[in-house]
Amino acid sequence: MHVSHRAVLTGHVIASVLTNLVAIAALIAVAFLLGFRPAASPLDGLAAIGVIVLLAFATAWLTVALGLSAKSPETAGLASVPLVMLPFFSSAIVPADKMGPGLREFAQYQPFTSIVETLRGFLDGAPAAADVIPALAWCVGIALVGYLWARSTFTKRA
Repeated sequence: MHVSHRAVLTGHVIASVLTNLVAIAALIAVAFLLGFRPAASPLDGLAAIGVIVLLAFATAWLTVALGLSAKSPETAGLASVPLVMLPFFSSAIVPADKMGPGLREFAQYQPFTSIVETLRGFLDGAPAAADVIPALAWCVGIALVGYLWARSTFTKRA
């Protein structure tokens, strides 16, 4: 039976996004059980969830591409380590303006800082377009690069 290359890749990405949605739902439930009460309106809350889903979609395509490009299962697992580390070098824990000179510049211009600030803005009920537009652009750009890279690598290997 002939199966489209895109269908195989897209099926993997959809499964990954659905898995992330389950994890996100569990995380939100635990946050509410622990007393988290966002100041966001329901529309802002939906927008925050939309950004999270878009990020999950983008990173799914990127990790598919990294996995396809890897020579072994071990290198496939290690290839995503820099992606896992990026949030730690963003404003997720410490505001970027409080960081040292070298790390501050890196934190200000990497994808996760704008995404974290966008999510904070939505959850506080005051999103700033200066954060939202770069965050969406990063997510769409990462998804597009991951998709094109995964598709070309899968086609070469198939």
